[in-house]
Amino acid sequence: MVADLVRQVGGDQVNVIQICGTGVDPHLYKPTRDDVQQILNADIVFYSGLMLEGKMTDTLEKVGRTRTVVAVTEKLESSLLLTAGEEGHSFDPHVWMDVSAWNSCVPVIERALATAVPDHAEEFQRSGAVLRDQLAELHAYGQTALGSVPQENRVLVTSHDAFRYFGRAYDLEVQGIQGISTESESGLQRINELANLLVSRKVRAVFVETSVSRRNIEALLEGVQAGGHSISIGGELFSDAMGEAGTYEGTYIGMLDHNITTVARALGGTVPENGLHGKLSPPDAGR
Repeated sequence: MVADLVRQVGGDQVNVIQICGTGVDPHLYKPTRDDVQQILNADIVFYSGLMLEGKMTDTLEKVGRTRTVVAVTEKLESSLLLTAGEEGHSFDPHVWMDVSAWNSCVPVIERALATAVPDHAEEFQRSGAVLRDQLAELHAYGQTALGSVPQENRVLVTSHDAFRYFGRAYDLEVQGIQGISTESESGLQRINELANLLVSRKVRAVFVETSVSRRNIEALLEGVQAGGHSISIGGELFSDAMGEAGTYEGTYIGMLDHNITTVARALGGTVPENGLHGKLSPPDAGR
């Protein structure tokens, strides 16, 4: 997601090399020797931050001693962030799920690029302004599309707890089987608790994620069906990684357009068949 923003702001003036590609879980990813060399060769390194890239943190901190390293979410006002854990001493890193909050990362990237390549500062500012307008349009679409979901259906259940910002932005109750990091294990007790909730609330759909195993969702479905409630998989959502490179869903805007449209449709809302600009793949195509 960060690489896509940098491409949009930097345009032809930057060569963006993305370390974590399609379908890669950043919580679990360990940099290879080639990755470390790419980072060491970079003029400027962007990453999301807030411990999302947990296994890369040491590498990024070491590189930051000799070159510019920017954790885009760690430059945001704390009022935009959600705390994580019972103590509230850390923050949930999945900021991109709230388009409005993620939009606040664009000026961070603009400033960093302008400092690194001052001759093109005005160009970065213009590109950033265009991107901010596009993200504002996407956020408004999310409010309208998800606002059409009936009140009794406004429960979003996913594989892990990556959608809290999405729930805050679009007024949905969010339940994840695993915790904020996919490194956390989900227990039988949590699955049983969620199964009971889905049966009692008659929730109509749950969602799998492209970068997380379906195993826990399938166990949850078995529990719900054993409780006498019929429930379906509402679709596959992008959580910690975007879609295939070169596709609309392989951009940040396409990723969130897909998530918004898929969730709204599955929970009984009214949405265009192919999303905000008609660019989404048909439902279930290639999935």
